[in-house]
Amino acid sequence: MMNGADPALLLVAHGTRNPRGVEMVAELASEVSRTAGPTRVAFVDVLGPSPAEVLRDSERPAVLVPAFLASGYHVHTDVPREVADSGHRGVVVTDALGPDPVLARVLMRRLQDAGWCPGDAVVLAAAGSSDPRALCDVGSAARMLESLTRTTVRIGYVATGAPRVAEVVDDLREQGARRVFIASYLLAEGLFHGRLLECGADGVSAPLGVTDSIVELVVRRYRTAVATAQWPKATFMHSE
Repeated sequence: MMNGADPALLLVAHGTRNPRGVEMVAELASEVSRTAGPTRVAFVDVLGPSPAEVLRDSERPAVLVPAFLASGYHVHTDVPREVADSGHRGVVVTDALGPDPVLARVLMRRLQDAGWCPGDAVVLAAAGSSDPRALCDVGSAARMLESLTRTTVRIGYVATGAPRVAEVVDDLREQGARRVFIASYLLAEGLFHGRLLECGADGVSAPLGVTDSIVELVVRRYRTAVATAQWPKATFMHSE
């Protein structure tokens, strides 16, 4: 347990030009702040502020939580570079949000809300990545969803990688699937989610969005880091 003020929480997302996507990230941070204290937001692409800019604003120790559903280039390269560029010496980076059973359960609820029923085919739609570690994470997410739907979950990608979502939907139709549903493995609305609506499926689930369980997942990432990280003692403001 630490004396004095706990580390700040910085939630880092990809970034989108879609206002509803930006609002969703802000809402997530607002909900997290109710439990974990003031939570700031930064983006690694498209818009600012960047993680480095936010970290330079304060000498207070910080826990950076990557709001990504798989650990690819942004998590393994962009985030560490931003931390280094900030010059901040009291930053701990947690695991990304996904894959996680919490997200699989939200995916299941979103699918059911979209009209999915047992027996319907499922395509897990992810943004995609050239990083094999991210593709491995998406595979893990698909297996978690399979355990809930009790059916084979095929994977399709929206932007990077193959097969593309529309190709998987067409393939399932050719194999005799009566109904095909897309499970949107995206955190918020934006360009990528919009593309899923054009893939010819019978239904597309909403993005994961903000739920109590996802808020709790972010808080758990933060609290685990606070409790287990090797914090430089000089960075803390100790109470008298």
